[in-house]
Amino acid sequence: QVQLVESGGGLVQAGGSLRLSCTNSRRTFRRAAMGWFRRAPGKNREFVAAINWSGGSTDHGESVKGRFTISRDNAKNTVYLQMNNLKPEDTAVYYCAAVFTSELVTVEREYVYWGQGTQVTVSS
Repeated sequence: QVQLVESGGGLVQAGGSLRLSCTNSRRTFRRAAMGWFRRAPGKNREFVAAINWSGGSTDHGESVKGRFTISRDNAKNTVYLQMNNLKPEDTAVYYCAAVFTSELVTVEREYVYWGQGTQVTVSS
């Protein structure tokens, strides 16, 4: 069983930065494709970023391109989401997700394992 734990959320002013982390205690995590999604109040969950198992391939949602960067450190069983130039519309609960595949996965329904989420609030 894969258990994902997100951290790093909080309250930040517009223009500020946060770095989210998603950790897992199992070494098998290193073979998983990982993704970040978010859900704003009253909206569907939205794709934010994805990374393949090696870190060699990434993708980012259009609304965050140029501002957010996904990365991973397999030695630490951790995937990161660096968020810069945050905007009030980035306010949401951010979720980490995993699926065991060699592919890069950007579709929500293809992910199998999910964290509990971490709240990010951006004030104007």
